[in-house]
Amino acid sequence: MNVRNCKNCGKLFNYVVGPYICPACRDLLEAKFQEVKEYIRDHKGCGIQQVADDCEVSVAQINQWLREDRLEVTEDSAIQLACESCGTLIRSGRLCPKCKSNVMNGFNSMLKSNEPAPEVKKPVDHNNKMRYLQS
Repeated sequence: MNVRNCKNCGKLFNYVVGPYICPACRDLLEAKFQEVKEYIRDHKGCGIQQVADDCEVSVAQINQWLREDRLEVTEDSAIQLACESCGTLIRSGRLCPKCKSNVMNGFNSMLKSNEPAPEVKKPVDHNNKMRYLQS
């Protein structure tokens, strides 16, 4: 059994997976997420600080939800994110589509380089086979 202290409220809980927060705090955080999502949907031109103030959520938490691809802002939104690789403005996540593609291509080429080379079958030479003599 893996028992941890909740990083929000300090209570002990049986930790399974994810952030170190208890089920009660996780439910509260999910409710805040839904509130922020609805607020952004209803107030399209608002900035991230306004969302944080009106919904009583930290700017860091909103940024985390955006980076996790849980939230996505519209193109006309005042909320802006930058690609962590090239700095291009994106709507959610960590990387722009071009950088995601570059990373995936790099992983694929790395995987291919670690695969053993396929065996090349040698042509069968029928002249060198063993023969039996009939008696």
